[in-house]
Amino acid sequence: MRALLCLLVLGAVAGSAAADVDVTGKWWGSFNVSGPDGQTKESTAVLLLKQNGTEITGSVGPSEGEQHEITRGKIEGDKITLESADGGVVIKFDLMLDGGRITGDVNAAGEGRTMKAKIDVKRTK
Repeated sequence: MRALLCLLVLGAVAGSAAADVDVTGKWWGSFNVSGPDGQTKESTAVLLLKQNGTEITGSVGPSEGEQHEITRGKIEGDKITLESADGGVVIKFDLMLDGGRITGDVNAAGEGRTMKAKIDVKRTK
């Protein structure tokens, strides 16, 4: 019984911690793609996020004018996972929230192509 009570208390604390974090807003920054030849191409990233509990919806893209819908998104503590699609290419984001920044890895695969990138954005609105 005591173990069950401890588990319930820990679950409540973890749930309230996730609820205190809200990533809703516009995030802007860098998106650096690593090519198969080792070359890095610098670009921009804009994330338009809406958080409801642990679910994240919205869109991602290189600018506000070019956005792709987030088909799956969640936040657990400071870990954010997003998924989007661009035609036949699935793009997966494994991100970390650190204060006012979101950073992490982006991997895309489909249509015979793969891509790896690093993203670093901060909230602008």
